[in-house]
Amino acid sequence: NDMAQLEEGWPERVLTMQRNWIGRSEGAEVDFAIEGRTEKIRVFTTRVDTIFGATCLILAPEHPLAKELIRPEDQSRLKAMIDDQGRKDPGTLEKDGFATAAYATNPFSGERTPIWIGNFVLMGYGTGAIMAVPAHDERDFEFCTKYGIAIRAVVAPASGGLPETLSEAFTEYGVSINSGEFSGLPTAEARRKMATFAEARGFGKAAIT
Repeated sequence: NDMAQLEEGWPERVLTMQRNWIGRSEGAEVDFAIEGRTEKIRVFTTRVDTIFGATCLILAPEHPLAKELIRPEDQSRLKAMIDDQGRKDPGTLEKDGFATAAYATNPFSGERTPIWIGNFVLMGYGTGAIMAVPAHDERDFEFCTKYGIAIRAVVAPASGGLPETLSEAFTEYGVSINSGEFSGLPTAEARRKMATFAEARGFGKAAIT
């Protein structure tokens, strides 16, 4: 937003380059309570309308809770992942990860959700933790297919016809399904109502990153 203060003093091509480099994502932050602990994992998502399809949470290797939630025997694996992430371009890394011993609770569905560590999640974007919705995100689909994590569709095309078994992620907007009281809503409306629902109950808020 502060780029507007530079518009009279900088060439437009430079401002455009800066806007593209900085980036902007509008979405929501949602807190998942960790079983048996007081801490919560906050995730940033641009598609809160898909939260009923979150079948795991994935933390960046450098997330502050990563060392505390993994099993003792996985400490060396975590360190190797951090070192590898620092040496290579994140875009070239083959998606790798492992499950922790911990679970969180989806605040919308109440579902018990496993917590994983993933090398493709970065501390520098959002909160360093994501909710993986493999049915509706290509990156999540690839990761969850690799590790046999459940894939559950919660968005269908407005025209219908979503196959029962997905061979790829459906990333378009449509109509919410399998989403409790929000089922049947156009996804844009579901996104607004879910963000309002989360903020009213104190476990989420609208956010920009």
